This record gives sequence, structure tokens and C-alpha cells, in this order.
Amino acid sequence: MTIAVVDYGAGNLRSVEKALTRAGGAGVVVTSDPERVAAADRVVLPGDGAFPDCRRALGEASGLGEALDEAVRRRGRPFLGICIGMQLLATEGEEHEPTQGLGWIPGKVVRIEPGDAGLKVPHMGWNTLERRRSHPLTDDLPLGDGGLHAYFLHAYHLTPDDAGDVVLAASYGGDVTALVARDNVAGVQFHPEKSQALGLSLLAGFVRWRP
Repeated sequence: MTIAVVDYGAGNLRSVEKALTRAGGAGVVVTSDPERVAAADRVVLPGDGAFPDCRRALGEASGLGEALDEAVRRRGRPFLGICIGMQLLATEGEEHEPTQGLGWIPGKVVRIEPGDAGLKVPHMGWNTLERRRSHPLTDDLPLGDGGLHAYFLHAYHLTPDDAGDVVLAASYGGDVTALVARDNVAGVQFHPEKSQALGLSLLAGFVRWRP
């Protein structure tokens, strides 16, 4: 099995690669080669930075957009987006300027607006997670007040048009989307590669996932 970690110049690639390997992933490769991405058994799209920059980088990276579409949309390979890689699943991002996303999970990426004025944006640090529905990537995770914590660093989050696409949420002066999923596509706002036990468990679930 090959797990392609997509290198488009906008992700914490080596940490993701190491975490996937620790989680039981075999054949993990960091690659900017469209042919390797298109042929992969699983695809992971990390991302750090601003939504418009990451979207442009993905679009300008020769053939990678088409390779993602081939692997994920046409061949139905399991896909995991991380941080901005998750936000890129949306129809549109509102950070800095309206920017079209991949549109795989309809919705918008909007700025977090905590109901508590004492909470700062960006949302940075550790949070527990609340389950909104069942999903194979998360069914074995201990969640809630006494559960494991995930590490977040972001100012924007994906708000899907269909609330049923939300699997996990975090509380930060209101709900923050933490994990979305539809068919063979999933995305996490937090960083599993930095989230210790929770992150490794989730990545192990992705390695086993048969959507």
C-alpha cells in the first residue's frame, strides 16, 4: 500500500510522514509527482499558511490538482486533509480574499468568532473534541471532557453547508469544526502529527479505513 503525502510547498511534510509511519502506514512517500499521487492507495494533503496561497500553490503545482481528482474522485481512494488541507475541501475560503476551493465538501471557510471576548484568535493549543456523528476514523477515540486532546493552530474553520458532514467539533467560545467527512474524503482542522495519542490513533484509523 502506498500513502502519498502531497508536497505542494505548503505543509509540515516530514512530521506527517513520520506520524503516518508510526501509526502503521506502509509505503508512506512525500511526493510532488502527479503520477505517484494519482496511483497512490491513499492520499494525505497537509497545509500550513493562508488559504489563498495554499490554493494557488496547489493549482500551480504541475498536474497535482488533476492527480488529486484522479485518485480521490475517480478512483475513490481514501483522502485525508490536514489543517489548510482540510479547509481546501470547501467551496470557498474567505481568508484575505474570496478564493475557490476544491468543492469536495460544500461550504465556506470563515474566521472563527468566539462568543467569549477573552478568547484570542488564532485558536492555538489543546482542546478536547465532541462527537457529532459516528465515523470509522473516530469511533475508537475517547472523546469529550475526559477524553484525549488535539492540537489546534488556526484562525479560520470550514463551515459545511450540510451539518451532517461534521464528525467532530471543538468548543472555543462556540463550535469549531474539527473533522469533516463525506464518502472517501475526510479532513481534520487540528494537527494529528502533533496531537500525540489522539493523532496517532486517528492516523491508524485512516490507514485501516475502507470507505
